[in-house]
Formats: sequence, C-alpha cells, structure tokens
Amino acid sequence: MTPPLPEPTSTPAAGLKATVSLNNGVRMPWLGLGVFQMPSDAETAAAVRTAFQLGYRSVDTASLYRNERGVGQAVRDCGIPRDELFVTTKVWNDDMRGNRIEAAFEQSLTLLGLDYVDLYLLHWPVKGKLVSSWRVLERLHRAGRIKAIGVSNAMIPHLDELLAAAEIVPAVNQIEFHPYLQSKPLAAYCRGHGIQLEAWSPLQQAGALLSDSVLAGIAQRHGKTVAQVVLRWDIQGGVITIPKSVHPERIAGNAEIFDFALTDEEMAAIGALDRNARNGADPFNFNF
Repeated sequence: MTPPLPEPTSTPAAGLKATVSLNNGVRMPWLGLGVFQMPSDAETAAAVRTAFQLGYRSVDTASLYRNERGVGQAVRDCGIPRDELFVTTKVWNDDMRGNRIEAAFEQSLTLLGLDYVDLYLLHWPVKGKLVSSWRVLERLHRAGRIKAIGVSNAMIPHLDELLAAAEIVPAVNQIEFHPYLQSKPLAAYCRGHGIQLEAWSPLQQAGALLSDSVLAGIAQRHGKTVAQVVLRWDIQGGVITIPKSVHPERIAGNAEIFDFALTDEEMAAIGALDRNARNGADPFNFNF
C-alpha cells in the first residue's frame, strides 16, 4: 500500500514540509538533501543552509562522507527548532566489522554536535554482521538516542535474515533507485513489511537518465525538467528521495515538484523504463 502523498501545493516550501509516517510513527519529509561527495565541511554547511532557507527540513549524511561536522554546523546555526528538522546518518562497514558501532555512533553525534539523530542506518549489509549490528541499533533506539533505525542497500535475502531475528522492524531501506533501476520485487517486499523505501542516486548521478526521450517528453508536457519529473515520480510512487547538489539553483529546482502530478499513464510509462541498470556497488558483492 502506498502511503498518503502530499497534495499539490503552490510553493515548494509548503511541499517540503510534507512528511510520511514511518512504521514507528516518526514523521519523515518526502524530499531531503543528500550530501554524498561534498568534500568539505564548509561546502556542506553552505549547501545545507541554502536548503533550509528554501524550506527543506531533511538532510542525509554518513560517517563515510566525512562531512557530518558541516551538516551539524548548519543544523545548529539555522535558527529552525531542532524538532522540525530530520537528520539521517549511517554507520560505516568497518565499524560494523570491528564491533565499534556504539563508538562510531558517539563520534557521529559529536561531529554533528547533536543530542540525537532522527534516523540511523546500517550503510551496507556486511556479511555476518547484519543481525549483531542491528541489535546495537535497537539498543540505541530504546535509549532514545535515535528516533528511527533502518538499513541501506539491503536486498530481500538481507531483510529476510534481519527480520528473522529483529525485535524492531527497520523503518527505512535506503537503496539506489531511479527509473532505470526500480527493484520492483524489493519495493513490494518493503511495502508488505511496512519498511519505507528511500532513493539514493535518484537521478542516476546525472547519467543517461537525464537525456531519456520518454522522460523528456513528459517533462515538456508539464513545463518541468527531467530531474523534476523523476523526483515527482519518486514521491508519487511512495518513495522518499534525497537528491544531492551543492548548487543553490539546483537545490531550489529539485524542490519544485509539489505543484504538479503525473498521470497514471505517465507513471506507467516511467515504470516501463526499468532496465536493472545499477551505477553503484552490488549489495551482494561489494569489497569495502
């Protein structure tokens, strides 16, 4: 079942405040800012400040990105009440392998300069460490240090393994997801288990997707860009999305997706573009 979607609005800022209820009742914005590959804390803080000024309320980082300090600086300096913001970070694979998750979490909190995070994810499904790592996240969640816990890059066998042992069902599964990689069986599995799907690399890292003729035709009909059509397709399909940009005009443009809707025919046409084209690592075979 697709969760209720935000009604079309006349301003991006209004749409950016639209949220979906996760399986534990925590509300998460449909659209957020990703900060992967932002190389410095200063650049990261500037991008996050811009996003907050435009009305964004969600930001996604990770210990691997080495820019949690910049994210935290923007969160603390923006003047927006903390409980109106949604901050996601992730524990890296080496800390899972080394049984250092609690220490890694404390380091992330220190770098962010925050008392808690809204969502904490296992970054990749490290073989042999998935269940034990999840139990640590469950403890941190029960202690009130994390509002919601989830996974990233988890495929159906990983989720089967986890759910067989978990006391808390993951709130979110963040995966590479775009019209060329739709992972329909996994999406259906997550919906069936109450796990909210979230898209990383929703624009295929500015790949061939952005010149796709089907998407271009839909964009022309709506007076939108291909990127805006893709991001609208995400949220209209019930998928949270976190496009990354450091450019103020693109951060603003990515938010202009709440004043139009795709038709059923357009949604189906985009659904037919799936070609299982993965840009990132294979979650069953990664070496980091």
